[in-house]
Amino acid sequence: MSAHWSAAQLSTRGKALGFGLMCLGCFIAFLDIQIVSASIQQIGGGLSASQDELSWVQTSYLIAEIIVIPLSGWLSRVMSTRWLVAASAVGFTVASLLCSGAWDLRSMIVFRALQGFFGGSMIPTAYTASVILFAGRQKAVAASFVTAAAGLAPAVGPVVGGWITDSWSWQWLFYVNIVPGMLVAGLVPILVRIDKPDLTLLKGADYLGIVLMALSLGCLDYVLEEGARWDWFGDDTTRICAWISGLAGIGFIIRCLTFGRPVVDLRAFASRNFALGCWFSFVIGVGQFSMIYLIPAFLGSVRGFDSWQIGVAILSAGVFQLCTIPIYSVFANRVDLRWLLMFGLACYGMSMWLFTSMMNQWGWEEMLLPLAFRGLASPFSSPSTVTLTLGGLSPDRLKSASGLFSLMRSLGGAIGIAACGTILNDRTNLHFLHIAEHLTSANAQFMNLLHEIAARYTQVWGDAVSGQAAALKKLWLLAYREAQVQAFADAFLVIAMCFALSVTMAPLMRKLGSPGVRSAAVGIRGSKLKIGSSCTLGIDLSP
Repeated sequence: MSAHWSAAQLSTRGKALGFGLMCLGCFIAFLDIQIVSASIQQIGGGLSASQDELSWVQTSYLIAEIIVIPLSGWLSRVMSTRWLVAASAVGFTVASLLCSGAWDLRSMIVFRALQGFFGGSMIPTAYTASVILFAGRQKAVAASFVTAAAGLAPAVGPVVGGWITDSWSWQWLFYVNIVPGMLVAGLVPILVRIDKPDLTLLKGADYLGIVLMALSLGCLDYVLEEGARWDWFGDDTTRICAWISGLAGIGFIIRCLTFGRPVVDLRAFASRNFALGCWFSFVIGVGQFSMIYLIPAFLGSVRGFDSWQIGVAILSAGVFQLCTIPIYSVFANRVDLRWLLMFGLACYGMSMWLFTSMMNQWGWEEMLLPLAFRGLASPFSSPSTVTLTLGGLSPDRLKSASGLFSLMRSLGGAIGIAACGTILNDRTNLHFLHIAEHLTSANAQFMNLLHEIAARYTQVWGDAVSGQAAALKKLWLLAYREAQVQAFADAFLVIAMCFALSVTMAPLMRKLGSPGVRSAAVGIRGSKLKIGSSCTLGIDLSP
């Protein structure tokens, strides 16, 4: 009896540690997006690259990541989950070392693409593990840890990136991946035993579908990342990529629905919970990534904050998120997850709504309440979505479905950032024109302010003409700043409306079966262990 208890303890601790390491891999994969963006100027200086060229340091990573995420289900069936995670961690670590030693921009772009490819494989496998390795009450807690890793990384990225670059050098942005990568690569194969490799899947695989999917997603991500900078379809390259993405996407969908063994199982969308869950994952991705894009842009362009100050301002969301995880764990065992999902989405919407009243003097103090709602929202919305979406799927469909689920979150982030960039550009110009309409000689208050500012500059410079020109430039900058602030508020309003719509859709999700029953059933199967020369840790997935 004592020996059996010891084995059970070993299994539980092994599962928890192995799952924690998989969450660590997911965390560093997400972290490398924001940690680099905070120090992109320093990287450009070290590689002698222009501002336009530097965008590819990020774009190459994101394109590779978004291509491999939906492939992770098929790859995990071929290699097994543990060996896919181990190989991805090794590749990610090696690619990080190569990035630190990049000698020019081209080499950095290639190495960043490798980073994104290997890092992207570690993201959906963590979602899969949270559903397979745990059951009942533990499943909700496990899902909260995955989403915490995915949500905290963008929040702490600017702080960590700015501090590392200021303290050492930009090369250390990649050195920090070495130790976590080695831990994941070395211990996950030992501790996690979810499935076995099936190399026979390589024969007769849907390679045409893989090519079509890569073309569609890669070109789509390029359009979303670079479109706003190159006037969208006014640019030949963007227009061609859009056509390729659309045609390849149609071909990919037809291929998936007609091929016997498609690389991605689109039939999972026939499940109501899965289809709705992907929508919620998409909207949450819009909210998470758009906020990480909008707040630094606002604080940098309007307030003139540096990367460290921006990171400190955003960090409060991560603190509130960490503090909320234990609260969610308590409620997840007692309250219908659909209600928790609604609450989380409503908090997201409230956070965005509070930002619509932002003013040009907003700093971390004024952003504390909206960011508190943002931190409160993530632990309630994301884990509930994961459990409701993936918890009811059979193990044979879970891997492919988790890749699609993760893809929707990444697509939501890419589309959200692209949409916000377009809103900021268009609405800033519109608001500026509206403001300028009132800044005429017929406006007595404007003329008095102009004369007052011109008199000050004239007194300093001793030249009335220069003083008048400086005053006009000063007022132009003030008007443009106010136009920017209103445009930021418009972007937050659009996102708030998306979350308001999602709140009304949450009750459409079907309630999962009784957690207690599932927990007991899986617990019995999970007690099967082999003690001897090799100890099998994990659960038996037999029917």
